[in-house]
Amino acid sequence: MSTSLDKLRQAMESASPTGEKKSYSDDNYWKPELDKSGNGYAVVRFLPTPSEEEMPWVSYFDHGFQGPGGWYIEKSLTTIGKQDPVSEYNTQLWNTGIEANKEQARKQKRRLHYVSNIYVVSDPKNPHNEGKVFTYRYGKKIFEMLKEAISPAFEDESAINPFDLRGEGANFKIKIRKVDGYWNYDKSEFDTPAPLFDDENKLNDIYTSLNSLTEIISPSQFKTYEELKTKLDRVLGLTGGVATSTANLSQKIKTKCLGQT
Repeated sequence: MSTSLDKLRQAMESASPTGEKKSYSDDNYWKPELDKSGNGYAVVRFLPTPSEEEMPWVSYFDHGFQGPGGWYIEKSLTTIGKQDPVSEYNTQLWNTGIEANKEQARKQKRRLHYVSNIYVVSDPKNPHNEGKVFTYRYGKKIFEMLKEAISPAFEDESAINPFDLRGEGANFKIKIRKVDGYWNYDKSEFDTPAPLFDDENKLNDIYTSLNSLTEIISPSQFKTYEELKTKLDRVLGLTGGVATSTANLSQKIKTKCLGQT
């Protein structure tokens, strides 16, 4: 039920910043909510590695942006080592050397997500979630906190295994503030290490309730290159190669420059 700290350290250091399969929708995920003052608070326990899997987390890339044809929110095929049409198109935009195109590429860049199983200890906004196991999607900030817990930066700090249900683990207090319009997790912290429960049967029940993490990044959970390209073309109004909007933008810039000479 517990993965060694050395194995976790090695896996975190190498983690990239960079049958019928279960379909994962947002309904499978737990997410904290903000109160009326714009703050959020919850207490969770990160859970061990699911049976027959390697690590208590997985990571994947996705893209999320809006174009004239609507929203594009899809996992990136680069997660599983394949070519992805958005990454290819962003490269085209960047290589034009036009700052407006480079800015569009920045807005469409890959986003990195991590996913773990958690047990919700306290959820003031949604008490019905308490005492249940969920999958939890989080970003680099919280992943760095997990990494810091396993490999403390200072000699007077003791390492903990944040994915352990017993005495080596600890509850994680999620504290969210709005900073410049974005959710900020800097105040979040681990509690004093302690078993989640003293009852061994309860711990075993939680362990047997873990969701598969590797299924989230199974190839069957990704759309094909062709499907993604079709959607990208529709969202951005592309006609192949460089976007029509990009070509028009380049022409407008040239026209404007000629008019000023």
